[in-house]
Amino acid sequence: MNKRVLITGGAGYIGSHTAVELLGAGYDVVIADNLSNSDISSIEGIRSITGRDVDFVEVDCCDREAFARVFERYEFDSAIHFAASKAVGESVSEPLKYYRNNLLSLINLVDLMREYGRRNIVFSSSATVYGEAEQLPVTELTPRKSATSPYGNTKQICEDILRDSVAAYGTLNGISLRYFNPMGAHPSALIGELPRGVPNNLVPFITQTAAGVRECLSIFGDDYPTPDGSCIRDYIDIVDLARAHVAAIERMTGGRSKSSYEIFNIGTGRGVSVKELVEAFERVNGVKVNRRTAPKRAGDIAAIWADTTLAGEELGWKAERSIEQTLDAAWRWEKRIRGLK
Repeated sequence: MNKRVLITGGAGYIGSHTAVELLGAGYDVVIADNLSNSDISSIEGIRSITGRDVDFVEVDCCDREAFARVFERYEFDSAIHFAASKAVGESVSEPLKYYRNNLLSLINLVDLMREYGRRNIVFSSSATVYGEAEQLPVTELTPRKSATSPYGNTKQICEDILRDSVAAYGTLNGISLRYFNPMGAHPSALIGELPRGVPNNLVPFITQTAAGVRECLSIFGDDYPTPDGSCIRDYIDIVDLARAHVAAIERMTGGRSKSSYEIFNIGTGRGVSVKELVEAFERVNGVKVNRRTAPKRAGDIAAIWADTTLAGEELGWKAERSIEQTLDAAWRWEKRIRGLK
């Protein structure tokens, strides 16, 4: 069995942590990334953590001809597809960017996997496909709702592209991992979340505010139908999330898949409110975060968290790191990149 895995978007936040876990599990990796929303420093971070070499190719997966050269140069049986634009708000104002980038990059990957006889694709999907679910927690059988943003719609369409391609061509296996809310950094603090501009995710906004980069953290809405009025989400440690990808690759390459296309929720199975998370960060790290209540954002749902039973039973995976461990690592990463003690 070929032990090399292609990681598209592998220089990004989730991709870099997944590369570390794959290397730790005995795989080789080749990273393809155009660095449009990531930084080359993550490649050195991966090498420092693992003591392993990493093949890196700067390439846009939407450029089929250039992307094909990665297939010509490297032998691999499996690919994990992270490469995508991912900011919900930006997708509303620039929908064509999101449809072009997110759909075409996956179409090219699937097409090239077929052409070059490669078999296994893990797709980076999202809990956004569930929308405002009527029952919580959501399972893999929870109906998908109409997407509330072009970003969410691309995740739904990409799932359908992969499902239909696997069914039609007979040479491919696919797994879609529906992430909930990734957060944190590697325990070494050598890689972590490095957003460009204003963060879209909560934890880097918390850490940047604590570090003095941001003046104030906005908590959007305080009258949701939740115990403390703030939104509830399923926050999962980035290392736990990365390990789920290793489990998915091993399931496909080990012949344990029950069908050629499968879907798994990847979360902790518990909901935590925005206010609870901020208070936990302050308690764990002994710092105060200046915050204020701001108006609700369009498209934000009140609460969602995962039922992860299927991932436990079939992937043999579960989230293990505590919120305290995650928030400690996130703060140590922020302090390191800001030069703080």
